[in-house]
Amino acid sequence: MAATKLITMHQNKGLSVLDSIANRIDYAENDDKTENGQFITSYECNPKTAAEEFALSKKEYFRITGRKIQGDILAYQIRQSFKPGEVTPEQANAIGYETAMRFTKGNHAFVVATHTDREHIHNHIIYNSTALDCTHKFKDFFLVGIALQKLSDEICLEHGLSVIKPRSYSERSKRTEFPWKKTKRATVCEDIDKALYQNPSSFADLLKVLHEMGYDIKPGANPSIRGKDQKRFVRFRSLGPGYTVEDLEKTIAGESQIDGRTSKWKEKETQRQSTSSDYRKRDFDLLVNIEEKLRQGKGPGYERWAKIFNLKQMSQALLFLQENDVRDYETLAEKADSSSRLFNELSQQIKVKEARLSQIAEMRKHIYGFAKTKEVYEGYKKSGYSKKYFEKYREEITIHKAAKEAFSKYPKEKIPKMKELNAEYSEVLSEKRRLYQEYQNAKKEMKDYVIAKKNIDALLGDDLKNSPQRDEQAPTK
Repeated sequence: MAATKLITMHQNKGLSVLDSIANRIDYAENDDKTENGQFITSYECNPKTAAEEFALSKKEYFRITGRKIQGDILAYQIRQSFKPGEVTPEQANAIGYETAMRFTKGNHAFVVATHTDREHIHNHIIYNSTALDCTHKFKDFFLVGIALQKLSDEICLEHGLSVIKPRSYSERSKRTEFPWKKTKRATVCEDIDKALYQNPSSFADLLKVLHEMGYDIKPGANPSIRGKDQKRFVRFRSLGPGYTVEDLEKTIAGESQIDGRTSKWKEKETQRQSTSSDYRKRDFDLLVNIEEKLRQGKGPGYERWAKIFNLKQMSQALLFLQENDVRDYETLAEKADSSSRLFNELSQQIKVKEARLSQIAEMRKHIYGFAKTKEVYEGYKKSGYSKKYFEKYREEITIHKAAKEAFSKYPKEKIPKMKELNAEYSEVLSEKRRLYQEYQNAKKEMKDYVIAKKNIDALLGDDLKNSPQRDEQAPTK
């Protein structure tokens, strides 16, 4: 299932065409959102220099056609958002690439950046409004958004995904609002279910637990509740069956089964956890310092939850140590140190590769810019370096000068060729991706060992580390 939205991109006030395009592409290609650029693909352009290539195509379009349109559309952006847990980042990127290729019919350069920083994986597809031959532009048309959604649905079906089935035009138009997004009332109901797992003794005790979770409570004949993101209070009786005051009192009294009425929430939570990618999943977490939290004003409901949470985390930590055959504290400490060293080494290696990729991308940009602006610069020289000519072609001349300055750092016979740079870029990028996979595995292993060690320290205290008999004390007992 994928919801789509088509957005036009215009020149921002106070910014050049190049800067306006670059701002949008830079956001889409953000390393923190795309796993350090791992999920970025492109067609007929380089992701690192896409903004410059898009901007130069606008110049070429004007040179060929002589048309300069007021309020011109520089590029289009397709936001394609998938249902949580239904696709992997690789699948989402492949679907985004296919959507862009079929929607533009291969006539426009584009970049596909897949963001994994949200629960719903989503694509930012940016394609150039100017065609590859620079003779025409993308033709927007009536109900283009519906055509895009139908194409996206078709591709999703081909990949075995579900699709949204609208019953009317108004419902179809809501697809861009992420149809799987939880309502505020649904969030309140889920939090009530979580509060019930803390075994409140009465409805009043349940309200205290909800208050500790951040909810405002309005008592009275018809009690109501309000979360942090809600403007108005919601009455319990309006939340539906199972969440009225009478139903909740029956649940607390044991007259109805908590497991039965919360099975839907637990099923969703289990599905969400099972479909989460390995690189986002953590087996266990640090123990909660209950005494410190209680000093900060946490109530008895929090204390009950924290004790259960700590017990689960400690059990998972011990199980992790057993599975990895760690039987003494020295081995655990050594594993934590070695995994940290490996993680840091891989981090440094990736930074070296990224630096080289940036250098190659920069040089390719200069070579491309030099070739595109050579004719203009020759005219500038023939004009006797005329100021009037310079003002007319300021951008092209500036690009050409920057390229010449970059070339001056190399001996003339050693200036790299585009073919060599492309080959090296592919090789370095492949190596970086290999390292990044190792980095992800090392990161998870480091976190697991470091957290396990800290939890063992918290459980057994400093006496374990200071004891001469610590070799005989296995943390898995």
